[in-house]
Amino acid sequence: MSFARSCAVTGLSTALALASVAPAAAQTPGRLSDLVGARAGQAEGELGRRGYQVTDRSEVVGDGRLTYWRRGDECVAIMTRDGRYQSINQAGRSECGSEGSNHDHTAAVVAGVAIVGLAAAIAAHNRRHNDADRDHDSEYQRGYQAGLYGSPYDDRHETEGYHEGYLAGEGEASNRRHSNSSWVRRAPWPAQNACSRRADEYQNSPQGSSTPISVRDLGRDQWELTMATGSYRSVCRATSDGRVLSIDPY
Repeated sequence: MSFARSCAVTGLSTALALASVAPAAAQTPGRLSDLVGARAGQAEGELGRRGYQVTDRSEVVGDGRLTYWRRGDECVAIMTRDGRYQSINQAGRSECGSEGSNHDHTAAVVAGVAIVGLAAAIAAHNRRHNDADRDHDSEYQRGYQAGLYGSPYDDRHETEGYHEGYLAGEGEASNRRHSNSSWVRRAPWPAQNACSRRADEYQNSPQGSSTPISVRDLGRDQWELTMATGSYRSVCRATSDGRVLSIDPY
């Protein structure tokens, strides 16, 4: 979809919604204009490749969800509806909150999960259902993105694949919220990173699929992290400097 057509489709409703929550001028940065109208799951990966990191600020606006992304001192507000980026607008620096090294690392992990999360979810789903056909996968993806980004459940066009994908998307959204909480971010970044990689191996999932959703300080520079790999869980114990001590079923 071209930028001009996307603007014509989203039009006044998006502008009014953003005006109420993002005081900065409603202007799409030139480097991101090609992502307007793109599927959110794919566009998140591209945002990461262009140097943007997701923040922990997100809010529901009408029938869409507004999220904020940071690139250095730049902040952008992204409106997602029905699994697609409806608008990307410049926002004030304060809208993205304060920066911090551990926060930025954790945000990068969350964005990384977005890149591979859908592919891993479909692969796991197909293992349980003996490799569903292409139409089923397409419906699963449609439901997954709707559930992940908070779109209303489409009961008028409900299918088995859509229903199961929506539930998986809601679960992944919950994983991300927990992963980006201040409670989980208190764990040292090396421990989080090491356990994410080990959990991927343990669950035989693509790199970047696993994220911490709960932590416990064991003392003596050791941490216990509950890891989420889609709907699967494991418990990883690691040192503050990133040495994995063990990983076990949850």
